[in-house]
Amino acid sequence: MVWGVLEEMRIRSLGVIDDAVVELSPGFTAVTGETGAGKTMVVTSLGLLLGGRADPALVRIGAASAVVEGRISVPPGAPAAVRAEEAGAELDEGVLLVSRTVSAEGRSRAHLGGRSVPVGLLAELADELVAVHGQTDQQGLLKPARQRGALDRYAGEAVSVPLAAYGEAYRRLRAVTAELDEITTRARERAQEADLLRFGLEEVEAVAPLPGEDAELAAEAERLGHAEALASAAALAHAALAGSPEDPESVDATTLVAGAGRALEAVRSHDPALAALADRMGEISILLADVATELAGYADDLDADPLRLAAVEERRAALTQLIRKYGDGEGTAAVLAWAERSAARLGELDNDDDRIEELTAERDRLRDELSALAQRLTDARTEAADRFAAAVTAELASLAMPHARVSFSLAQTEDPEGVEVGGRRVAYGPSGADEVELLLAPHPGAPPRPIAKGASGGELSRVMLAVEVVFAGVDPVPTYLFDEVDAGVGGKAAVEIGRRLAKLARTAQVVVVTHLPQVAAFADRQLLVEKTNDGSVTRSGVTVLEGEERVRELSRMLAGQEDSETARAHAEELLAAARADG
Repeated sequence: MVWGVLEEMRIRSLGVIDDAVVELSPGFTAVTGETGAGKTMVVTSLGLLLGGRADPALVRIGAASAVVEGRISVPPGAPAAVRAEEAGAELDEGVLLVSRTVSAEGRSRAHLGGRSVPVGLLAELADELVAVHGQTDQQGLLKPARQRGALDRYAGEAVSVPLAAYGEAYRRLRAVTAELDEITTRARERAQEADLLRFGLEEVEAVAPLPGEDAELAAEAERLGHAEALASAAALAHAALAGSPEDPESVDATTLVAGAGRALEAVRSHDPALAALADRMGEISILLADVATELAGYADDLDADPLRLAAVEERRAALTQLIRKYGDGEGTAAVLAWAERSAARLGELDNDDDRIEELTAERDRLRDELSALAQRLTDARTEAADRFAAAVTAELASLAMPHARVSFSLAQTEDPEGVEVGGRRVAYGPSGADEVELLLAPHPGAPPRPIAKGASGGELSRVMLAVEVVFAGVDPVPTYLFDEVDAGVGGKAAVEIGRRLAKLARTAQVVVVTHLPQVAAFADRQLLVEKTNDGSVTRSGVTVLEGEERVRELSRMLAGQEDSETARAHAEELLAAARADG
């Protein structure tokens, strides 16, 4: 079922193409022309329409921008139509209009069904609409990852379903392993940190400092260290205030102040000012009596015990060590604050063991799950490889390689840290544990060799075409675009390629950029990309060839001479044979 046909493209100011309309047939369209005429611009234009990278170098010199517009026939309900409508695009009687603009400064804009859309949306549609293959894709087929991808695509749900589950488990395992490694690596550092914190907390707990204790002990040490001087000073001060029992004739401050008070009291009634002074003198007398009493008590209570002084100094030394190590010299309050923070941090560090145990269990579970899924992938690929190889080999017989044989090699690399597949521990990656390699035996007696080493350019072209034809039977797309897929091929092989492309075009739209008349002759429509030069500017245009014009182009492609009778006869013979074959 064909569920999307590229009807037409208009190319403006792209490379050597100034303004050209490319009309494509629903079946097989061949694009031909002389080297350098701009045939590749047709491929490039379609690439831009379908989300390809925008290169400002593609803009024609002197133009502000390059524009590519396309008309794609998409029946309602087709995957591409559904996706386009979800993005707000409108279909005009089953036709989807697509455009891409690339400015000379590198800016790029995309429109789909009259709606401005992200370029990425066009790339999404590309997966549903077109399979593009060029010489770079042939080289890509040499890469093992591409070969594995081709096999997986052919296998379908037998691989895609377990591969999706495998991919999810693989990503989770990587995340778990990374977290576990981080915690394990840091665990040594964290264990050292915990030991230091635990040691510090034990030191603090052993000393058991109290808030402000350091200041209190400093004051006590100062007092005990000068006890004799303090006692002597207190005794002298007391004698000066209250008198000395040992010297009854001495004059003391209390007696003098009391006498002054009595003198003022006798005359205070005669002057309010003097009465106020008498009151103040009374207050002084009371204060002196209080101070004298406290001095007497101070001297009696003063402790001059040297043992107590030694105990205070010892306690101060212990506190000073804690303050220096854990309080940044700020006192016991800072030490206690550090202890509180450290206890909380130690609680966090002590929980690492539980997290490590939890992650280790999940890692082991995920590795077991990956082993089972990797085994399913290997089994599914092994089964699909035989069918795929047989189908490609059959196609090669139709492409003038009747004795060629294609096979797949599936292998794994042993790794003691890997997953278990087939009873062995093997290395694994995001796509499983299998190393897939496409092998080709081009003729009987030749050992199968990797196509990267054993296939010529022409053989590689035919292998890629055979692979794509096989895909068309199991995973079709509406349009196939081949850019010189026939490179390195000629003669009978070229005829067989043309015949096979025509067969593919019965169920899909096929567009081929080719140099070979044997291939172009099988096309339902032939386009000529032709360049002109006015002496200063080179332009290319696209023309639909019909009748005599097509015979002339095929003659040029055959012999380089449009008017050669022999070449014309051969061209007409090619066209007749192709039509008869169709």
